[in-house]
Amino acid sequence: MEGGVIPAESACGPLAGLRVLVTRAAGQAGDLSARLRAAGAEPVEVAVIQIVPPDDVAPLDDALRRLPEYDWVLFTSSNTVEAVFARLDALGLDARAFEATRVAAIGTATAERLRARGVRVDYVPDRFVAEALLEGLITRGVAGQRVLLPRAEHARDVLPNGLRSVGATVDVVVAYRTEIPPDAPGLRALEAGEIDVVTLTSSSTARNLVALASGRVDLINRARVACIGPITAATAREVGLRVDLVAEEHTIPGLVAALVADAERSRA
Repeated sequence: MEGGVIPAESACGPLAGLRVLVTRAAGQAGDLSARLRAAGAEPVEVAVIQIVPPDDVAPLDDALRRLPEYDWVLFTSSNTVEAVFARLDALGLDARAFEATRVAAIGTATAERLRARGVRVDYVPDRFVAEALLEGLITRGVAGQRVLLPRAEHARDVLPNGLRSVGATVDVVVAYRTEIPPDAPGLRALEAGEIDVVTLTSSSTARNLVALASGRVDLINRARVACIGPITAATAREVGLRVDLVAEEHTIPGLVAALVADAERSRA
């Protein structure tokens, strides 16, 4: 549909009357948009991020061939799961490659994506942030063990630095890169002041949205800004955005729940 606008399913849901900007990558916006529509909102999908392979896949391929050598493999996003399995497929490997190692996922969505691929997930922290994952691995005796961390090209170093500080050997390999799309025509709705809420689901979406808006944070801040978690919120503030909401549960359902709670408070 033109501009990425998707009609709401209900005119009387808790988010009825709200137009919500969905900034996830093309092909990943569906779940959030569906949940928003079910709550009565009108999602406006504007992909501000593209997921692309690393410039050099050789380090990732080499690590995947040696999976049995690792005690732990850590997945910090669903994007990493898809990127890793794209290379496993290319190498003629599958979920059985993980049989000799333990697997940790940063959150339930990432864990579900792994299980859907046939991978046993051994650990998911209660809080879906790197700091909690690090704490959990330390209590599980990661000191002295070998850890593989496939991740985005640019990511925080909380995990590798923290793991190395307790004596773990950590191999960090780039599984994917994020790029800014060449254009985002759907941003016209934001420029016209027709967006009530902007949703941000990663630090990259925050940075890229500001870049695509040519730095006009005032256009974005006319809407309420809702972030999936504290790391995304911190990045949003760094690039000049006013953060109005941070989901308590750092998942897509948690983000929608935060929007619903906010809407209900405003109507009370």
